[in-house]
Amino acid sequence: MLEKARVAEVIPMLDTDATLFTRIINREIPADILYEDDLCIVINDIAPQAPVHMLVIPKQVIPRLADASCEDQPILGHLMWVAAEVARDAGVDEAFRLVVNNGEGAGQTVFHLHVHVLAGKTGSPMFSEADIG
Repeated sequence: MLEKARVAEVIPMLDTDATLFTRIINREIPADILYEDDLCIVINDIAPQAPVHMLVIPKQVIPRLADASCEDQPILGHLMWVAAEVARDAGVDEAFRLVVNNGEGAGQTVFHLHVHVLAGKTGSPMFSEADIG
């Protein structure tokens, strides 16, 4: 597992205005691309927090969910649909979690909206509503 602190060392920045995800979308840096359409791309997370940890990323840059406008509703809905599709493709559609971190205080490290799809822990339930503090 690659530590997030090392990501900057492994992936040097070429264009300081482009987000890490924009550079992946533009094929400037490599990624394990699982799905792509006109509106979004899905990749495996470089520092997975679960056995299945995918990121659903809109091609349109929206820095945070709180920055989305009314006009962004179709893309936001599309991201949810794609998350379910890739979960189904990964065989985890019966138990997965979607997470959107909004802002640095919530753990957002790349300011290009993305939805985490987490699943795959075996044994006791991976997620419990009691985990939410």
